[in-house]
Amino acid sequence: MKYGFIGLGNMSSAIIKGMIASNLFEATSIYGMNRTKSKTDKLVAEQGINACDTIEQLVKTVDVIVLGVKPQMLPDVLPTIREHLRNNHIVISLAAGKTLDYLQQNLYEDTTIFRVMPNINAMIGSSTSSYTTNSSTSSEHKQLVERLFSTVGSIVELPEHLFSIFTTIGCASPAFTYLYIDSLARAAVREGMPKQMALEIAASSVLGSAQMVLQSDEHPWALIDQVCSPGGTTIQGITSLQINHFESTIYDAVAAVTNKDRSFK
Repeated sequence: MKYGFIGLGNMSSAIIKGMIASNLFEATSIYGMNRTKSKTDKLVAEQGINACDTIEQLVKTVDVIVLGVKPQMLPDVLPTIREHLRNNHIVISLAAGKTLDYLQQNLYEDTTIFRVMPNINAMIGSSTSSYTTNSSTSSEHKQLVERLFSTVGSIVELPEHLFSIFTTIGCASPAFTYLYIDSLARAAVREGMPKQMALEIAASSVLGSAQMVLQSDEHPWALIDQVCSPGGTTIQGITSLQINHFESTIYDAVAAVTNKDRSFK
């Protein structure tokens, strides 16, 4: 199988690097093209992939086409792909908000299409990704997509109607978490701790807390209760967050991202 990436931004580059680092995919089986040729040249030099100069050249060469361009660029890209598409092509779109129906209307009804949403943590092999596909897709094709994206983290199949919600809690939420970690660290700096030390402690604590939620059988609120001693220090912080609308602020942020994602349709 040959894999072609149209658009070589941060996400596509992270996926390519993950594929090669996993030793499950050969660099010689990967092709890429980008409007800015320097990005293509950089990946060719660093990872040993093959460069393509045009979409036409790439589509004619590969079996799997990964659309790594922004959603607003798809109307410019899809007509050229359609012109050279073969029956055995697999198309994988990373574009937020663009549905399977939209993609099939701009390609062909019988085209095998996947929507995949990775997150920025793919850059360190820790993405939380999801995919959806048309009902006629074979189990072999699903296994191929799962194998490909498992090189940059975990991946789960979801029905498409949950994709906008996943885009928020799976893809936008790392930015929320980065903000939370930075806020914890800055608060510690205000109390007298050096910034780098505070960042390391805050990030490590968030990592451990996430692992605790995933590995224990406890509900998050049960874990909160275990930390909050009667009349203790932690309960003071928890009630302060609640009084200042911490939870409802998160609800509003999730709604804002989800509504924006839905607006791309």
